[in-house]
Amino acid sequence: MFTGFKTTLAATVCAVACLPCFATAEMEGVALDDSVQVAGRHLKLNGAGVSKRLIFKIYALGLYLPDHRATVQEVFEAEGPRRLAISMLRDVSGADFSEALLDYVAAERASLQEGVVGSMLHLGKAIASQPQGLRKGDSLTLDWVPGTGTMVELNKKPLTAPLRDIAVYNALLNIWLGEKPADPALKIKLLGRPPIIRTALTY
Repeated sequence: MFTGFKTTLAATVCAVACLPCFATAEMEGVALDDSVQVAGRHLKLNGAGVSKRLIFKIYALGLYLPDHRATVQEVFEAEGPRRLAISMLRDVSGADFSEALLDYVAAERASLQEGVVGSMLHLGKAIASQPQGLRKGDSLTLDWVPGTGTMVELNKKPLTAPLRDIAVYNALLNIWLGEKPADPALKIKLLGRPPIIRTALTY
């Protein structure tokens, strides 16, 4: 009887674990919308998490897609618009944020097309030029809009003209979803996976 109950409980938890996990509607005081509109399309929150450096929480990040995708390959194969929404949890200078972006470009340069490298450098300069940097509470959105390109906005104001090549947006996605992500724990959360529950079921 106990064995049957244990099996049923495990199956129930597994079923819950397989559902998209959005953490909560609010993360570190930042409200995350369950859905957003991009280019007239309804996008759902695929997953979200907080990026940390040492003991510091830097920003909350949400990935929005037309429908839930549980693997990196599925995310890249998704058609239609996408959104990466970054909400700053502490002040970061424009130079520091740009440097982190350029460090990624330097590390991945061999695998990036020349046009992508140029676009990423252009974006880095645009972020570095912000006189106040990125302040706590600021919102940075990275949208892919088919037919238009990558739209980058800070507090709903464009930072650059659209970056038209889809390879640019994929390179940005790779910062968090690539083989060497900026934060492996955050990568798992963006894919809507609940690692703590799955670990608990290894008994």
